[in-house]
Amino acid sequence: MCGGPVECAGRGRPGHFTPTSASWLNLVERWFTELTNRKLRRSAHRSVTELERDIQQWINEWNKDPKPFIWTKPADQILDTLAAYCQRINDSGH
Repeated sequence: MCGGPVECAGRGRPGHFTPTSASWLNLVERWFTELTNRKLRRSAHRSVTELERDIQQWINEWNKDPKPFIWTKPADQILDTLAAYCQRINDSGH
């Protein structure tokens, strides 16, 4: 067993590193936000079984007409914001 992506890559195995801020994780978080905002905050459940049934029903309805999540900001705008933030923290004097 290899100890990490760099070690695995060095042994002829594909080295793959997915940071916690990867876009796929952001999409998963976004989906749970939709579930929370569109279903869970508007409902009350008297048991875990009822909650599970309600979530499964919402998932089934969601999957009948799935729509892709679309980024609302272009990459250049995100990178400009990040660059400005990095400049601020580097010049903070800490």
